[in-house]
Amino acid sequence: MHLPIGDYALIGDCHSAALVSRDGSIDWCCLPRFDSDSCFGRLLDHRHGGHFAIGPVGRHASRRAYQGDSLVLVTTFESESGTVRLTDFFAMRRGGRSHPRRELIRIVEGLSGSMRLCIDFAPRFDYGEIKPWIYELGEAAYCAVGSNAGLLLSGDAAFARVGDHGLRADVEITQGHRLRLAMQFVPPEDLHATPAKIPLHSEPEKHLDETLAWWRQWASKMNRAGSDGVCVARSAIVLKALNHAPTGAIIAAPTTSLPEHVGGERNWDYRFSWIRDSVFTVRALSSLGCLSEADGFRRFIQRSCAGSAEQLQVLVAVDGKRRLTEIVLDHLEGWRGSRPVRIGNAADKQYQADMYGLLLELAWRWSARGNVPEPQDWEFLAEMVDAAVHKWPLPDHGIWEVRDAPRHFVHSKVMCWTAVHRGIALARQHGFQAPLARWEAARDTIREAVETEGYDAKRGVFRGSFGSTELDAALLLLPDVGFVAYDDPRMVRTAQAIAQDLDDGGLVLRYRMPDGMRGAEGSFVPCTFWLAECLARQGRTAEALERFHRACGCANDLGLFSEEYAASSKELLGNFPQGLTHLAHISAALALEGVTPESGSAG
Repeated sequence: MHLPIGDYALIGDCHSAALVSRDGSIDWCCLPRFDSDSCFGRLLDHRHGGHFAIGPVGRHASRRAYQGDSLVLVTTFESESGTVRLTDFFAMRRGGRSHPRRELIRIVEGLSGSMRLCIDFAPRFDYGEIKPWIYELGEAAYCAVGSNAGLLLSGDAAFARVGDHGLRADVEITQGHRLRLAMQFVPPEDLHATPAKIPLHSEPEKHLDETLAWWRQWASKMNRAGSDGVCVARSAIVLKALNHAPTGAIIAAPTTSLPEHVGGERNWDYRFSWIRDSVFTVRALSSLGCLSEADGFRRFIQRSCAGSAEQLQVLVAVDGKRRLTEIVLDHLEGWRGSRPVRIGNAADKQYQADMYGLLLELAWRWSARGNVPEPQDWEFLAEMVDAAVHKWPLPDHGIWEVRDAPRHFVHSKVMCWTAVHRGIALARQHGFQAPLARWEAARDTIREAVETEGYDAKRGVFRGSFGSTELDAALLLLPDVGFVAYDDPRMVRTAQAIAQDLDDGGLVLRYRMPDGMRGAEGSFVPCTFWLAECLARQGRTAEALERFHRACGCANDLGLFSEEYAASSKELLGNFPQGLTHLAHISAALALEGVTPESGSAG
């Protein structure tokens, strides 16, 4: 049986990640990168996906929490006979960007009485298709090899084989007893090297101390405001965990194909770096004082598109790879039967016009912090402005990546306006050469088109797309780029209309328009936070707080959000944890604290 999405916790090391269930089972893990094939995938196929479980035998209760401002997860099991603590984490260290440990550590401690635990190690490589060859290597060490992956499991437990492709240990943990396990990713060719070259002697306690110190040092950079500081800190830590340290890429979520509706087909792979989500992420972290991630992503996206606006793609792999062919994995049953299960994402071929404005907005905010673009940077930025000038009249697939005919989305047009508007401001501020007269004319033309074709004069609100009467929650973002003031009457009416027309039990839907897909979807939690922020900046504090707390109620007990939420069943839906939701949570919390955005409107 598939557990609720909210039953999972995230652990990671800014290279890869895993999801750990409330009962101590690692049911999702991709190594050595976020977008690698899974080695534990029970999340998507309960029988065949693979898992690494440590849990009590018999009736018990569990509670869990992260240790301070870190991704070190502590799960406490309690039964009539005793209490045991399980600590799970990926080992972090200084210099881990280029020399990661690639080590997942699990420490079991007896706190009182005694308890029987079962440890079940059943890796399945290549999304459950490959049962590994498992063999013993030295004392209390085992190798699991298959395809291009290898795992080295070592520690204190005495395992017995379960068939040919798994290990199991039954242990009695008493008060004061400690059991340690370390699982390392090792390329198969290294596992066949001489024993002296294989890192068997892990130091779990030392690595725990190093990991906690690493997270404390990173979290200390945050400027946390007000009573929501702890929640905001947790969201920031999640965003940092989604940052791929070697390249600066930021993934949208560490999972694939968790459905937007149970049993539906809206199941996508989010283990890639979207320009949109990444720009929003670095802005949210910058608002908290974490600035290095912004510069890292800025350099990553310029490298990945070879410094050319024509080569710009809305999403790429964490190493900058551009071909993300979407494939259906028919052998997987999907979470609660939600099929198809997909890897790769066909949105890499879509034209989404907001990407130009997003990167110019990022450059503008980076400049506002006292940085001056290099000449080659300006050449790249100017190309993007020209691309926006040339392509703004074209329909696109928009922020929601609709798998239907392209449309003239108002949000997309406004982001083209943003690209030109910010490009003009950067050229003037830094004295760069630019065709300012042509850009200014284009900027004014785009604004006129939005204010006529993109505005419903009868209702007094902005439209979702030209000629449509439908609303789109992305319209809540128009003030953020300075196209319209938050308190402009048109924007006040638009926010009110979205609150009414797209309401779903106090949460907000993205839209109600046809989008080329069958079936429904859940409420979109980031949009609810967007509405809360918009209302807060309009001075409608009571309404903003009501929406904010409603959205916060969609988190699990650890403060982790997914993308969507089923208001009727009170279940998290979609990929998890979702960066877009966490960054929207930060922005809304800061708006309610009265924190000014890191950069003001340019008019």
